[in-house]
Amino acid sequence: MLQALLRKTNDLAVRFLDTLNTRPVGRPVEFAALAQKVGGPLPAKGEGAIQTIERLAESVDAGLVATPGPRYFGFVIGGAVPAAVAADWLASVWDQNGFSYASSPAAAVVEHVAAQWLVELFGLSRGCSVGFTTGCTMANFTGLAAARHALLRKLDWDVESRGLFGAPSITVVASEESHVSVFASLQMLGLGRERVLRVPTDDQGRMLANELRRVLAGLQTPVLVCAQAGNVNTGAFDPIVEIAEYVHAMGGWLHVDGAFGLWAAASPALRELLEGIESADSIAVDCHKWLNVPYDSGLVFVRHPSAHYAAMTLTAAYYEPLPDMARDNHNWVPEASRRARGFAVYAAMRSLGRDGIAEMIERCCALARRMAEQLSRGAAARILNDVVLNQVLVRFSPPGGGDADCFTSEVIRRVQEDGTCWASGTTWHGMKAMRISVSNWSTSEADIDMSADAILRCASDPMK
Repeated sequence: MLQALLRKTNDLAVRFLDTLNTRPVGRPVEFAALAQKVGGPLPAKGEGAIQTIERLAESVDAGLVATPGPRYFGFVIGGAVPAAVAADWLASVWDQNGFSYASSPAAAVVEHVAAQWLVELFGLSRGCSVGFTTGCTMANFTGLAAARHALLRKLDWDVESRGLFGAPSITVVASEESHVSVFASLQMLGLGRERVLRVPTDDQGRMLANELRRVLAGLQTPVLVCAQAGNVNTGAFDPIVEIAEYVHAMGGWLHVDGAFGLWAAASPALRELLEGIESADSIAVDCHKWLNVPYDSGLVFVRHPSAHYAAMTLTAAYYEPLPDMARDNHNWVPEASRRARGFAVYAAMRSLGRDGIAEMIERCCALARRMAEQLSRGAAARILNDVVLNQVLVRFSPPGGGDADCFTSEVIRRVQEDGTCWASGTTWHGMKAMRISVSNWSTSEADIDMSADAILRCASDPMK
């Protein structure tokens, strides 16, 4: 029975993957209609596994977005390289709790090995500790928790034991364009999202180092600075070398949100964008963005393992003691019971190799530049950013004149309904724009050209 079920599931999965190049990347679907098709009363008697899986696949099909496909350019969502998909399937079959060495020696060792590979790939300090999180939000949370511990420990305050009631104050500094996940993390850590001092940015969204120095000059409290490697709209990088110098001169902690931009460090051609990254005290990154592994998969790197461990570790009487040199994964992330995420990361890295990862990153960046060039052919389109990585911002003006914000929103709607490709909208420096993120391993020049043609077609008519 189980073998028949898995064969059926394999058939459904292969059928979906085989149609990625031909199915609409996204399609309009009403929530109520989809919910009605999927839902109904919970049956009193079960339908059986094969029938349930067939019904699930058929009923949700209209609501599936072709995010694994080559023409999905929304939200910096990568696809999943074949080895990572296969490893993730095995992770489900093996059903390992990635919590500890005792619960799964395999999960612990694979994360240990993958962590070493990642530290080397990114050129970070060999002594970095690494945690495998759900995504960059929890990676940011973990890195900032380590910062909170370290900064308060300098003032003889044990925040893990005593909490924040009566604790010395910490000043958090971020740029005006820091990602929302940083503020979500600060909110959950009790550091407050509204108490953050904001540093102005330049026309590409890079933190202005001189403005940061001015802000820091007047501070008397411990300082936690959040910088960015890869602006979510433009792909631009904060000047990490200068920022690190100013922060560390004050004895502060530098956290870098590198959700997708950190992957540029894997490329010899792009690594200069991340000059100084090894001096960051903590760094967050996603694997389900540019390593192209299935959701969910994030990483946090901390240059001070003792602070990382103190902020995250948990104990109980029934936790078995570690063998020498072994790794308990729960000591480095917020979760206890958790999926063995390391299998997919390990498989992606081993299947691609160092050169393959670099080639994938460089190719996506070249394709982003090609997209910008192709769109620039259209009289209605204007590229708003310097395409330094994989992000393209484009704004559209109505052929006959009129409100460019409204028309850009209309073009985005048309593109999403057209289904050739899918791109998201954003607001950039007060202007409505289409945001195109090229981060899928399978995207080709033909996909870029087809998508650019579709976008320009959608922008060719005035609003009706």
